[in-house]
Amino acid sequence: MDPSRRGVLGAGLFSVALTIPGWQDVVGRAEAVRSGRAARIGWPEVDMVVAMTERVSELDDQFGGRHARPMAAAFAVNTVAAYLRADAPEDVRKGMLSAASDLCYLTGYMAVDEGHHGLAQRYYVKALELAGQAGDHLTYCTTLRGMSVQAVDLGFGPRASRLADAAAAASPQAGPRMRAFLTGQQAHAAARSGHRTEALRFIGEAEVAMEKAESQEKAFGSYDPSSLQYHVSQVRYELGDVRGSIKSMQEADALRYSVYRRARVRQQCYLAERQLEIGHLEAACETWHRVLDDYPLVQSQRCDERVGIMRSSLRPYLKNPKARELYDRAMAARHPVAV
Repeated sequence: MDPSRRGVLGAGLFSVALTIPGWQDVVGRAEAVRSGRAARIGWPEVDMVVAMTERVSELDDQFGGRHARPMAAAFAVNTVAAYLRADAPEDVRKGMLSAASDLCYLTGYMAVDEGHHGLAQRYYVKALELAGQAGDHLTYCTTLRGMSVQAVDLGFGPRASRLADAAAAASPQAGPRMRAFLTGQQAHAAARSGHRTEALRFIGEAEVAMEKAESQEKAFGSYDPSSLQYHVSQVRYELGDVRGSIKSMQEADALRYSVYRRARVRQQCYLAERQLEIGHLEAACETWHRVLDDYPLVQSQRCDERVGIMRSSLRPYLKNPKARELYDRAMAARHPVAV
């Protein structure tokens, strides 16, 4: 990335921080650290990195990784790297390492969304390194799980299982929501590997853990019942229960918060593909029309791939008026070529 380009993106991201009450001083201190005029950080800088990561994550959920990852990468290069070199009390240093680890994990996740899998793995490895230095088991486990998600989506079932199992083993004291988060992925990876008994056991454990989590507290922005139903759907599909997977994907859609637009596009695509697989062409067309309502707002290679599958799947049915109407709409809904 060109340094001048990094500077522009960094400035844009700092303008977001300036909208946060009381943070103008924090941004000024960040600029001082970057320029070498200051070399000591405190908890306000850690809090800023955490808040920036949360905001970029929100953008990613709504608009996809192609929009959000350059901002995260620029922030990491321009600001967080300097913070990691700065002097700080031990607790602050560990807090910054943890915050940087979470940012690297998110950036890797967005690289996966763009289809840059080698780059994503480099970010994931850096996230593991930083989390290890910080003693941050949560981000360490989350990153291993993210690597499992990447592997299972690429079709590497055994590797995905090893990573998911490692994530679960590294978090022995996890609460119920975290257990559901980890065992749901273990179930999907086991099903992709053809291990039916293990997959069903893991998804059962995830359902029990989610029930406990939901009875204790409602959590927005983390693994929730919609996420679990997505995993149930994927497990059912991998084990040959196409109709059951459709029902679970519909339940996931009904439970999903509206802000998760990118997830909605991908999962609705899965739903339509499976509806077509059992011969429900008109239902699939209705689902795909909902996909195209959101798709123009999402910059995601993973979503692009699924819309490409939509177009190819419709070609044998172009004599059907509903399929033809959808196909024409899908052909017009192309994203401009990324620069």
